[in-house]
Amino acid sequence: MNNVRTVSDTKRTFYSLHTRPINSIYRRVVEELMVEMHLLSVNVDFRYDPIYGLGVVTSFNRFMQGYRPERDKEPIFDALCQAVGDKTEQYKQDAQRLEELAKRLPGKEIVAWLNPTADTRGASELHDAAVKAITNHTQFKYSRLFAIGLYTLLELADPDLVKDEKQRIEALRHICLGLSLPEDKLLKDLEFYRSNLEKMAQMRLVMEDTLVAERKKRERSADKGVVAAPPNSP
Repeated sequence: MNNVRTVSDTKRTFYSLHTRPINSIYRRVVEELMVEMHLLSVNVDFRYDPIYGLGVVTSFNRFMQGYRPERDKEPIFDALCQAVGDKTEQYKQDAQRLEELAKRLPGKEIVAWLNPTADTRGASELHDAAVKAITNHTQFKYSRLFAIGLYTLLELADPDLVKDEKQRIEALRHICLGLSLPEDKLLKDLEFYRSNLEKMAQMRLVMEDTLVAERKKRERSADKGVVAAPPNSP
C-alpha cells in the first residue's frame, strides 16, 4: 500500500491547523512554498539540513513582509512546518544559529566556511550539520530553498558582496565547487528569487497606495456625512 502523503493531504492538514483566511496576495506565496516543501519531504534523497532550514525561514519572512494581521504570520509558519511533518522550532533555531554565524564572519570567511575541509572556527557541530552532512550524503537533493539559504548567509555576512554581480557570482561558484552543487541551476534559481523579491516589493507598494486611497475616500465621505462601504477583503 502506498502511504506517501499527497499535496492534497498536506494542504488539507495546513488548512485544518490554520483556519483563519489568508489574504489573497499572500495565499499563493504560502501554497507555493508549501508545495515545494512537500515535494522535497517525500523525495527519498532529501535530507533536512540547517542551510535548507534557513532558506525556508528566509523565503517565508521575505515574501510575507507586510502581511496583515501581523499576528497571523507565526501561526501560518507553524502550520506550514507541521503540514509537511516538520518541527517549527528546528527551522527557527537552525536559521538563528546560521544567521548569528554569518553576522560575525566576513563574506570571504563565510565562503571558506562553506567547504567540508574548512576551519570551523568554534562552530564544528553546526559545520558538520550544515556542510559535512551535504558532502557525506552521496545522493544529496539540491533545492531552490537550499540555494536561498546559501545566498542568505552571504547577504548577512557581506551585503555589498551580493550587490556586486561579479563578486556574487564568483563567491557562489566557489561554494558550488566545494559542495559539488549544480552551478548553473543554482545561479538561475537565485536570479529568479531576486527577481521575485523585487516583484513582491512592487506589489506591496501598490497595495499600500490602494489602502491609502481607500482611507482618504472614507474620510472624505465621513466629512460629508456619508458612510462609505468598506473595501472588499483580499
